[in-house]
Amino acid sequence: MGTIVTAILIALVSTIYATAGQAGGTAFLAIMAFMGVQPAELRPTALALNVIAAGYATWRAYNHGTVDWRLFRWIAIASLPGAFAGGLLVLEDSLYFTVVGVVLIMAAVSMVSRKAAITGTQIQVRPVPAAAVGVATGFLSGLTGVGGGVFLAPILIALAWTSPKGAASLSPPFILVNSIIGLVAVLLARQRLTPLAGLFAVLALIGAVAGTWIGLRFMSERATKWVLASILLFVGIRLLLR
Repeated sequence: MGTIVTAILIALVSTIYATAGQAGGTAFLAIMAFMGVQPAELRPTALALNVIAAGYATWRAYNHGTVDWRLFRWIAIASLPGAFAGGLLVLEDSLYFTVVGVVLIMAAVSMVSRKAAITGTQIQVRPVPAAAVGVATGFLSGLTGVGGGVFLAPILIALAWTSPKGAASLSPPFILVNSIIGLVAVLLARQRLTPLAGLFAVLALIGAVAGTWIGLRFMSERATKWVLASILLFVGIRLLLR
């Protein structure tokens, strides 16, 4: 029964996250931790699910031509070494959940409180600052196992580098490449996937299909911003109270 409930919850959160351009790594971690998956299996399994969900969302975003590939290259190329380095580090369990929870809450507050995030006014992006953001978010991606989209999107919006919709479109390919590199690193660090990873991957893909369809057709700029901020805040608090 526990396995069925976990699988259903993974499909549900994958759907919700996909509406805002996210793969669901944070909620995957929270659900699996709550349902008793071994701590050493959490990070690699979440990254693997991110690859599945973000891979589909990236394909859809590419077909719709919504990704700013120039901005993506500046950020993503710099993020990959960071993701690999973060993936090689293994934090003690309580510290790991505390770090993830605090960062997510800060990201949620930043997204809804800063003027740039509300108005959507965009400014010119320079390569060096973009690379710095890539390194930092890539490292957090590998360290935490959440793919990096929940860290990247609030930063892009707060700095007025893109709109909420633009951040939602940019997040899937960023999550995809960083999750792949991060997964390689955590496997080298001798963490392993849960035996139920195959089942969870199928449900994550189903959720990604449904959520991406909803997000591309029905989500406004404001709705995207508030859905993402609500997700970040809820999961951050949940991890701190775990």
